[in-house]
Amino acid sequence: MQLFAPVNLGALALSNRVVMAPLTRLRAGDSGVPNDLIVEHYRQRATLGLIVTEGTFPSPVSRAYAGQPGIVTDEQIAGWHRVTDAVHAEGGVIVMQLMHGGRVSHQDITGGLTPVAPSAIAIDGDTHTPLGKKRYPEPRALETEELPAVTEEIVQAARNAMEAGFDGVEVHSANGYLLHEFLSPVSNVRTDGYGGSPANRARFGIETITAVAEAVGADRVGVRISPSHNILDVFETDAAETKATYDALIDGIAPLGLAYLSVLHSEPAGELVQDLRARFGGALMANSGFGQLTTRDEAIGFVQEDFADVIAVGRPVIANPDLVARWRDDRELNEPNPNTFYGPTAEGYTDYPTLAD
Repeated sequence: MQLFAPVNLGALALSNRVVMAPLTRLRAGDSGVPNDLIVEHYRQRATLGLIVTEGTFPSPVSRAYAGQPGIVTDEQIAGWHRVTDAVHAEGGVIVMQLMHGGRVSHQDITGGLTPVAPSAIAIDGDTHTPLGKKRYPEPRALETEELPAVTEEIVQAARNAMEAGFDGVEVHSANGYLLHEFLSPVSNVRTDGYGGSPANRARFGIETITAVAEAVGADRVGVRISPSHNILDVFETDAAETKATYDALIDGIAPLGLAYLSVLHSEPAGELVQDLRARFGGALMANSGFGQLTTRDEAIGFVQEDFADVIAVGRPVIANPDLVARWRDDRELNEPNPNTFYGPTAEGYTDYPTLAD
């Protein structure tokens, strides 16, 4: 079956087409340094064709969650190098997802820094801080002249990731975080060259992705988007507006020759995703989205029918470190336990049994 056949995404040579989706797990403590637990977690999953790490913060103000790992300090770089060494020793391929949290944060998480965003509009809701649940604060709107420095933070994080031994990076422009916030006319009400029209709202993402590609090589860079996701108050409910915005974004990055485009959407075979794939002109990584498990039959079908080149899988990979072997041989799966998705311990993280166990 094609799902289990090798494929190249730019410079990334995958042994199969099942990808570990980026999964926030919050095991890095206050320091944001990958520890023994995190090393073992990724090592166990090295038989996936590609591992995309959990979203990793490129600067203190961009940290979205307590326990989230970073790629800023020498200690964090060294910690991640232990991860990449372990994955490579098992024959795996791994890229780092670079994630600026934007307004999805709180001063108790960022070390007292006010979260930043395209516009000074708070998320209507609560977040988990080290001191308990608190309302999302009003973020500080980034000044136009600040934007190149934010891009440079993400570029430096990409360089740090390569220093840590990663095979590539994925730029996070989805799920309600900073680059996604720029794309929505609801979270971005700027009146400068980065707001207003679809082309203007796409500009910051295009500039940042281009700069990352120039820094580490376009064939080692992927991009993740989630059009019409409507998460964390990043609303994209006007179909024509959403299509125009993502058309502008993809038109801006398609000439770069990136490794892949990862699209989180409930209908990967639908018109919106397939139109974006054609416009991108490169490899598509499909993920059918939050709220539903990606099944073996679905993954096989998407690749077999050429709706995607590779499939990103979340919760089944949490519970089945050897998911590729289980799917290939059509074996029974472990069930993921949502109560242990987040937290500091090995429970629900490195203690799921493999077929060999």
